[in-house]
Amino acid sequence: MELHVTRWKRYGHDRLYANLPDGTAVGWADVTTGGVTVLRAECRDDVSAVLTKHLQNLTEPVLPDRAPQVQARPMLPPLTPADDLAVNPPGQALRDLLAESGPGLMERVVSRLLRRPSQWDSWRKGLAAERRVGAELNRLRRHGWRVLHSVPLANRVDIDHLLIGPGGVFSINTKHHDKRVVWVGDDSVKVDHGEPAPYARKSRAEAKRVARVLERHCDFPVPVEPVLVFVGVTELKVVATQLDVRVYQERQVSALGPLSGVLTADQVEQVYGVARHRQAWSRA
Repeated sequence: MELHVTRWKRYGHDRLYANLPDGTAVGWADVTTGGVTVLRAECRDDVSAVLTKHLQNLTEPVLPDRAPQVQARPMLPPLTPADDLAVNPPGQALRDLLAESGPGLMERVVSRLLRRPSQWDSWRKGLAAERRVGAELNRLRRHGWRVLHSVPLANRVDIDHLLIGPGGVFSINTKHHDKRVVWVGDDSVKVDHGEPAPYARKSRAEAKRVARVLERHCDFPVPVEPVLVFVGVTELKVVATQLDVRVYQERQVSALGPLSGVLTADQVEQVYGVARHRQAWSRA
């Protein structure tokens, strides 16, 4: 069996990954301890042989009395209905915000009569946009993907959507710009040639934040890609050099469905189990 070995260092880990020619990981070795983990049972012998060989060529064996202490991963408590984020509908955070701080009946009537725009209008438009994108993402479930909406972080911030599946993890930020022209550059976004907004930069930071949370509880690397989805725009322009943030209109997110080769089915379920647990995000 042909296997390619790559080295991966991140968040204090140092590992060698054995991958099939299509990039699918079938096993990994911890460079520090020398331990080997096989992800596909049918590849066990080949994985063990190739990783053991690379470990021997890479470093001296780690003796038991010299092996460093490995920090135990934090354990999440049993999942309860109150902590299960899988029940959140798209836009749950905005719905809660409108319920808590939105206008009363009289304020809504006055604003409508005077045609006076308000912050509540932007919240309602944002809620509608998240519902539209959420409906598109939910269709990907039949292809083995898991979807979460309104994942709460600290300081009343939330991730609009998380998509978890064979193609990896995607942190999705929804933006509503009805009947506008949107230009997306490497670090900023312009709406109708207006002032630049840091959407792309913030999306990258959000994806890194998600990866830190998931890898705190998973024993394998969790690749997280940032995604910007624009709703209601008349035209979307993306510069050719903008490659590290995926950019779509709402109907285009189905392009994520066929992606595969990043996470196994077992890994998808492990990541999803962590991500749906509210307490995993409590310090994020």
